[in-house]
Amino acid sequence: MAACDENSMNLFVSENHGWLVRFLTGRLGSVQDAQDISQDTFLRIISASVVLPDVRESKAYLATIANRLIIDKARRKKLEHAYLQLHMHSDDVAPSAEEIHVNIERLEQVASLLEGLADKPRKAFLMARIDGLAYKDIAQELGVSVSMVKKYIAQSLLHCLTHLDLD
Repeated sequence: MAACDENSMNLFVSENHGWLVRFLTGRLGSVQDAQDISQDTFLRIISASVVLPDVRESKAYLATIANRLIIDKARRKKLEHAYLQLHMHSDDVAPSAEEIHVNIERLEQVASLLEGLADKPRKAFLMARIDGLAYKDIAQELGVSVSMVKKYIAQSLLHCLTHLDLD
């Protein structure tokens, strides 16, 4: 592993940038998107002040970070779409761009907190908290008992509490 000084970072970027853009273009089908994710990947590395991997590990390291960024970007796009769809069909006054941004950030935080949950507890939590469904409706939708829905909700809340960054 190489120390993360400016010279070694510049060398790391110059040696790996072309490969990463080609790799991402193959995954994303767009050179522009590949360049954006590549830039975000290197920015993530620079801002984290990590020790750079040696040459044998650099491609796997970059691919892992880039793949995570692709997933984050897709999740954000999905949340933005769902949020905007909700407000398009609402009779309320349209939210400002700042309100949209803040609410999408909150949704991302919730989505991140719920990542480690099993499928049914996560679905139960979202149906109760986001969709506002009653426990009996959730039970019917998931094919479980109402008491099981209560356990799922409690499990979800406990999971969120233990994974919440309270710093």
